[in-house]
This record gives sequence, C-alpha cells and structure tokens, in this order.
Amino acid sequence: MITLIENNKNRKLFFLNTVSSTLVIMIHEDNYIFLPYFGAKIEALDIDYIIDGITEANYMADTDNKKKFQLELIPQIYPSYGYTDLKNPAFHFVYKDGSRITDLRYKSHNIYKTKKKLNGLPTVLSNDDSEVLELTLFDELKKVEVIITLAVFEKHNAFTKSVKVINKNSSDDLYIEKIMSANIDIQESNFKFIHLAGAWGRECHIKRRRLEQGMQSIGSIRGASGHGQNPFAALISPNTDENNGEVFAMNFIYSGNFIISAEVDMHLNTRFQMGINDFDFGWTLMPNEEFQTPEAVLIYTNKGLGDMSRTFHKLYQDCLMSNKYAYKERPILINSWESNYFDFNKESLLKLAEEGKNIGAELFVLDDGWFGKRNDDKTSLGDWTPNEQKLGGSLSSLIDDINKKGISFGLWVEPEMVSPDSDLFRKHPEWAIQVNGRKIETSRHQYVLDLSNPEVCDYIINFMTELLSKNNITYIKWDMNRNITNLGSSYLKAERQKEQAHRYMLGLYRVLDNIVNAFPNVLFESCAGGGGRCDSGMLYYMPQVWTSDDTDAIERLAIQYGASLVYPSISLACHISDIPNHQTRRKERIETRANVAMWGNLGLELNLNKISEEDKKVISQKLKIYKSIRSTIQFGSIYRLKGLHAQNEYAWMHKSIDEETIVVNYVQICVIPNLVTKRLRLEALDSISKYKVNNSDRLYTGSELMNVGLMLGEIVEDAFAIQWIIKKVN
Repeated sequence: MITLIENNKNRKLFFLNTVSSTLVIMIHEDNYIFLPYFGAKIEALDIDYIIDGITEANYMADTDNKKKFQLELIPQIYPSYGYTDLKNPAFHFVYKDGSRITDLRYKSHNIYKTKKKLNGLPTVLSNDDSEVLELTLFDELKKVEVIITLAVFEKHNAFTKSVKVINKNSSDDLYIEKIMSANIDIQESNFKFIHLAGAWGRECHIKRRRLEQGMQSIGSIRGASGHGQNPFAALISPNTDENNGEVFAMNFIYSGNFIISAEVDMHLNTRFQMGINDFDFGWTLMPNEEFQTPEAVLIYTNKGLGDMSRTFHKLYQDCLMSNKYAYKERPILINSWESNYFDFNKESLLKLAEEGKNIGAELFVLDDGWFGKRNDDKTSLGDWTPNEQKLGGSLSSLIDDINKKGISFGLWVEPEMVSPDSDLFRKHPEWAIQVNGRKIETSRHQYVLDLSNPEVCDYIINFMTELLSKNNITYIKWDMNRNITNLGSSYLKAERQKEQAHRYMLGLYRVLDNIVNAFPNVLFESCAGGGGRCDSGMLYYMPQVWTSDDTDAIERLAIQYGASLVYPSISLACHISDIPNHQTRRKERIETRANVAMWGNLGLELNLNKISEEDKKVISQKLKIYKSIRSTIQFGSIYRLKGLHAQNEYAWMHKSIDEETIVVNYVQICVIPNLVTKRLRLEALDSISKYKVNNSDRLYTGSELMNVGLMLGEIVEDAFAIQWIIKKVN
C-alpha cells in the first residue's frame, strides 16, 4: 500500500508499506529525493525530522550553497555523480560536451495499481498484490529524464526497483557509463555482508564478512551471473541468525554481468547498490531513445535469514515463475549423462528408460550426444540434426518407443554455443563472439554465439521451434557450458561494442520469451555448467535450475543450503548419483544420497543397468516416499534448523502449505568420537497440536518437538542421514 503525506514545508512523503516493512521516499522542497527510512513497518506520519536532524560534518561541500545542507550525508534513493555527493554514485552519464555532472530533480510522480511488465526483461508481477510508485526526475540543463519505478508487493513483504533513462535532448547523444538498478542508503554501518560464492562444482556457498569503512563488492564480468558469485547479497545485523536479526536483502532479476557493492563512508553510513556491472559497459542513447535497467528485489525483515528466504521463495513462486509450473508437481527424471556420457545407442537408451520407469521415474532425459557427429565434446554444437545412425532411426521414433514404456521424454540442448568443427560455424563464422583480427579462444572446445545479433537469435528460435513442433518433448534442459571471452561483435558498430554483454542478455531473453510462450507445456530447466546461471532472471523463463554439476551428496549440502537462501525448493534440481561419485569420488550410502536429493526436485543421475539390486530396491522405496511428500517439498515452506555443529551437520525441514505434513532431514558428515546422543529441535509447529512421527504410536505436541526435539540416536559412520515424516493429528 502506498500513502502520500504532504506537509507545510512543501515536502512530500511516500510511505510504501508491506505487511511488515516500510520504505519511505521524501521529496525535499528543493526537489531532491531522499530515503529517510527503510525498515520494520511504521505508521504513515510526518517523519521528515529524520532528514532535518542530520548534523553537518567538516570538510563537506554545502549543496545549492545552503549552509549545513550536505547532500553526501543525507540518505538518497538514486545519488548522482559529481555534484556535492562524493560517494559512489548510482549512475554516471557522459554528455556530448564532455561533462559528466548530472543534477536530477523531482519532476512528477504517478501511483497506480498492478505493476507492468518491463520491456524485454524478466519481471516480478502480480495482478492482485502490487502497487507502483513512479518517480520522474529531470536534469533541466541536459534534458535527461530518469524514471524510478518502485513496486510494493504488500502481502509478499517485498519491493522491486528499476530505472529507465530517456534522452529528451533533441540533438545530442547521451552516453551511459554506469546505471544501477537499486541504491539504498542506511545511516549505520554495523553490518555483516552475506553473499553466495564458490566455483564450478561448489556453487552458492554462504560467505559472511564484517563491513568496514571503504568499498566491498561482489560481481561477475563472465557474461553470466556465474559460478563464482550469485546476484544476491544482504546486510545483516551482527548477531542475525535463522530466526532473529535485521536483514536488508537484494536480489537481481538478471542473468548477466552484475555488481553488488556496500560502501561505508567516513561517517559510518552505508550505501548498498545493485545493478549491471559497469566494467566494460557503455550505452549510447540517441535523442528520444530510452534505456531500461533490469529490476532488483528489496526485502527487509527483523526475523532473521529464515524469514528472508521464505519471503523470496513465496514471492518467486507466486509472482516470478510461470503460473503453469509454480504449483505443479515436477516429475522425477532420469538423465542419461552420468549413465552413458556420449557412448550410447538406441538399445542402451531404451533399457535405461525401462529401468527408470520400473524404479519409479516419470521422465527420461537424453543428454548431450544425440545430434550431428557428437561423439565427444569437440564437434557439432550448432548442427541440431538428430544423428539417426546413433539413435537407431529418427528422434521421433525413439521418443515414441520410450513413451510406450510409460515414461515421458526430455532433451538436452545448448543453443547459445557453436563448435569450431560444425557446419554452422563454417557457414557463419561471423556469428561467433570474436574480436576482428584476433584468435577466438575456445572453452570446452566451443565458441559462444553472438546473441546481440538478431539474426542469430532468430536462428535459435527457428531451430528450437522446429525441434519442439516435430517431437513429443515435454522437458528441455537448456545448457551453457562456458563463459564469454574475446568479447566483440561482428554485428555491432565500433562505438556500440561496450553494449554487447547486455545486448547478449536481451537477445537471450527474447529467444526464451518466444520459445517458452510458444511451447507452454514444455518444462524448461536452466543449466550453465551446473549453477553458472542460478539466478532469478532465468527463473522467470525456466522454473527450475540444475543447481550444480556436482552431484555428490555431501558437497550438495552446502550448495543447496546456500541456494535456499534465495531460491525456492521447487526451483532446485537435486539428483541421486552413482558411486564413486563422478566429481569427488566419494562413496556415500544410497540412503544419504536419496535424502539429500529430496531437498528439491528429485531426479536420478546414475546407470541403473549397473547398480546392485539392493540399491535399486532402496531407490524405488525412496521414490515412493518422495512422491508421497513431493507437494510438501515443492510447495511448502523450508526451515534451515539451527543448533548444529557448523559445517559438519545439516538439518532442514519442509512444512506443507496446509501445515499437516512436516518432512525433516538430518545429515552428519563426519563421525564425532565419544559423543553422546543429541536431539534436533524443530521450528514453526503449532505448540498445542499433536503430531505423529514416522507412523509411530506415540504422539508428540508441537511444543515438545520444538523444545525437546527428535532423538538423533547413535551415529557410527560418516555421511549419515536420517529422515522423519511427521503428520499432524486432528
């Protein structure tokens, strides 16, 4: 809900309220836009005293020649470069005359119901739970208009923010060097900076560091959000845990280069920013052209990281994911990759599909190697013609034979890539990302197609449309197995080369928008060498992500735990894999591998034709259990349980929407010698209700389970897992 208050000082205060948080925008009498408050929900009262109460500091410039009016000290919503605020600006424009100073002042505002879709970009949307404040700012000298769009999702306790720049100058170009989507100024600095970091095979590990005076940042310039950093960060109070403490969180609805920074100034105030990474970025706006930033999601809570996570999850399931799949049970799949890699024929595929069906799988996925001359990773990307010799006939006939076994069919593709050894590259070498006159570097023996070129995007749309129109494919795994080097475009003009990285993302989003809307009954899964594009931008088009190429159950604990800070369980693909694991060589029990895979969308990534009958029996039993609790895992709320030994124990709990079913999982990685039995306390139960644990005869009250807890028993081996299924008794 948005409320406007105007006071007798010719000031406007906009109160943007969710169910439990408030963001206040103040229009100063000199038409500056300030941010006096962002935090727990407060009543809509005249709080401009917050701004008036800021004292002056030495060695600061006065603004507009007004004594004690020092812009650098005042919390702003979108600070500019080069005026009297010498901190990190939210944007940086260069004008035709070489000047770089912009003086944006409030011009007008507009408040309306129901947020609009951002042109060409993924967007958080809601027909019944969004109200929007548009603030129009203007630089009268340079004729530049900036529109800040703040949307309130009241029931979801969230805000979104994006920025549009319009060059209103009738004769001069405008050059954008930096353009953030969100800026939050906070008048304190006693925070820890929490984010998700790692690498291929160990994505999304949680990192915390204390804020100090100066600049701290994370980001990506890899052409994707990346394995190394995730486009999420939060400022948290020092003692924040799962259930208590302040959290100021931001997540970028974008899949390309990004930067998130926190600057603590000389007076211990914090400036928190998120947007497109300005390294090697530039954008020219001709007269009357506009530039739209991606949007950022802003969340405040004083109830800890658990509440932050559940807020993100609910918002993304309700307002970001495809309505068709947000609350539709995802199938249990078996993927051919770790079973066969490139070495398969029709007989081996049909046998694997049959074994998968017999054990309880519902979807068979044919991974890499089905097209062109693709018997290894050195050839044929771009030549998306099925290899009928390898498939024993047409792709359609293979799909028909697999469907006859009572299992659906899915397919792996990597449309953004091209092999040097491919007919496509020989025909269109200029379609690869490259710098004229320089060698194109390969990664995984492949190049990246230049999606800033509309002709390349049309090619991908056309071949994917043909593939999906002619075959009964119900699932697509869309991969991207390398990052972008040698950034350069044969399509873009010299003065537009710095636009390429963002134009690539706009091209990808156009491709996905076309294909996903044309084939609404196909479930798309995003993959980029695992979690290299595990972000909410992709989640808008593809409602699940391959969380990591690392399928080892122990390594997946930290990955899935970290990813759950932002991304809902239904979006995370988690598979039971073979032993020794293909990435770590570990050998965990099948029970542990299965329980860890039940964190999200369970699947199989192993050769059922080679495992023991005993393991098959356990897997079959586990899949039956998963199907009985699937709606709880995929649609319910997750709680990361506290009170455990850091990095050696993981415990998490899913609670169904109706709160009738609770699924609890516990894993201890290493045995602790000479340790007596411990208990695991649960959360968020009804204290007076009674619950039955694993169909036992004994009933427990919710208060017992939350304060006394479940007995872990004696743990005598590494990688030990326990699962409890708890039902409320009416």
